[in-house]
Amino acid sequence: MSDAPAILVRDLRKRYGTHEAVRGIDFEVARGEVFGLLGPNGAGKTTTVEILEGYRARSSGIVSVLGHDPGGRPRALRDRVGIVLQSGGMYRHVTVREAVAHWAAMYPHPRDVDEVIELAGLAESADKRTRQLSGGQARRMDFALALVGDPELVFLDEPTTGFDPAARRAAWDTVRALAELGKTVLLTTHYLDEAQALCDRVAIVKDGRIVTEGPPSALGVGSASRHTVTWRDEHGELQTRVTDAPTALLHQLTSAALARGDELRELSVTRPSLEDVYLELTAEEVTDVG
Repeated sequence: MSDAPAILVRDLRKRYGTHEAVRGIDFEVARGEVFGLLGPNGAGKTTTVEILEGYRARSSGIVSVLGHDPGGRPRALRDRVGIVLQSGGMYRHVTVREAVAHWAAMYPHPRDVDEVIELAGLAESADKRTRQLSGGQARRMDFALALVGDPELVFLDEPTTGFDPAARRAAWDTVRALAELGKTVLLTTHYLDEAQALCDRVAIVKDGRIVTEGPPSALGVGSASRHTVTWRDEHGELQTRVTDAPTALLHQLTSAALARGDELRELSVTRPSLEDVYLELTAEEVTDVG
């Protein structure tokens, strides 16, 4: 397998007149990695993904997807990529099985149609007309269409929108299975628990720029990089301290408790969640209009 990244982006920019929606984004996605782009609406993440997919032209910058420039939408690239868009569409009179089989015929080495239908959680709806599908079922069909070509790289733009909790978990299992097969996945999501559960690395996008990037468990900046230490003191009062040096604080607390011959009760140390980091980094400045 090539050591070159599956996706390489350097100084990517997209302008609409005087408005710059993407302002110099840089990142790489390794082969076999699940990489997440997070950010509020209008941050630039969907524009970035559409450029990578070849659906939108960039204004400037370098973009490589599986060794190809996606700008020309070369067939050699399209055969190796699967896409789940934010919203999809299909002829309303065909069945799920017919739709997936039709899509499979477009690829040189597709996956088994029934296997894909099962993987997408549509086995019981395989003979339904697409017009009869619920919103969640239609979303699962989008997922099936993206997987049937047995792609090396899968783009998932808000992949579980409209899913009920059970369907979301099934979709997560599908993404994990793809990763175990060595597939590369780039997803955008508003669900922080989804990014935490699935992604090897995430990048948080705000105002067209990446503000932080790394494994979900290691991200942190400002107050969100600190740890919260909670314990009950010798008087029985619950104490909480936020610190960026938890080891030193724990040493101080345990030494004091040992000197008193006391137990350090209800001690806990918590790291900031991905949600904490996301909310801090994407928070809008509040303007006082009073």
